[in-house]
Amino acid sequence: MAFKISRAFLAAAFLGASAFTASAADYKPENPECIAPANPGGGWDFTCRQVGKSLQDLGLIDTTMQVVNLAGGGGGVAYAAVINKRNDDNDLIVAASSATATRLAQGAFPGNTMDQVRWLAAVGADYGVIAVAADSPVNTLTELLDQIKNDPTSVSVAGGSAVGGWDHLKVLIAANAYGIEDVRKVKYIAFDGGGEAVTQLLAGSVQAFTGDISEAKGFVDSGDIKVIAVLSPDRLPGEFSKFPTAKEQGVDAVGANWRGFYAPGNMSDDAYEAWVSKIGELYASDQWKETMAANGLAPLDLQGAEFQEFVSNSVAQIQSISREIGIIK
Repeated sequence: MAFKISRAFLAAAFLGASAFTASAADYKPENPECIAPANPGGGWDFTCRQVGKSLQDLGLIDTTMQVVNLAGGGGGVAYAAVINKRNDDNDLIVAASSATATRLAQGAFPGNTMDQVRWLAAVGADYGVIAVAADSPVNTLTELLDQIKNDPTSVSVAGGSAVGGWDHLKVLIAANAYGIEDVRKVKYIAFDGGGEAVTQLLAGSVQAFTGDISEAKGFVDSGDIKVIAVLSPDRLPGEFSKFPTAKEQGVDAVGANWRGFYAPGNMSDDAYEAWVSKIGELYASDQWKETMAANGLAPLDLQGAEFQEFVSNSVAQIQSISREIGIIK
């Protein structure tokens, strides 16, 4: 079974694009709020909290951004709540990622499409990782994949996205690249966020974790987990350079998770342009560059209409991948 992510899709993710240039409106959010569609500790939570803090530090918002964790349905509970209850809230933004695009691509948000919200901007891209507990006897990706190949029931892999979601797809990409013919036999267990998935790994309920580098970093620093593969084309720079790539272990698997935001579909144009401008200024700041470097985020500079088009292309690409591995028909 052939399984490839197009070169054009990966190139688009990392070449970046010119910044959104519309002049920012005078609009300022009175009660800025960011919904993280998962429990605390995962990538969406990280996105809301880091961006909210940085926006305030840079004087781009006047008050502290409230972060609300609204878990469930791989982001579907938050998506439906925004569309059905807060569709004209000008002060609200919502953390999104490749996981959001994946669920939309697979029709997993019943009755909802990407066109029901307004896509604001990206703030970087987060490479996928596969990790095990620090005391696991497994030390390489090939050791883990050999276990799965020999006895698929012996290894459960936990992730913070729903079944068929982006965390799940990353493991399937690696398994397929290693020659595991029926990747549907890989045991994946979904949790509401990467933090909860790592907790289950540490409890011994599962044998491996699939997530993103930003999710894994704190648990690596605390000595709880070890990263056995980063799904990047080359080793990441700085402190992340100690983590081996899947490719250098002979597993040609690359998976990057973009991180960004959407807004309610009926947000006013003034508010939308203001949020796009604020996130664009944040992205261009030295402070955000330091945050990206500290958390292993790769560049992805897209705002406004360009980001909207990028998400649309992401959804189409993931639909194609999902059909190829039989997740959708």
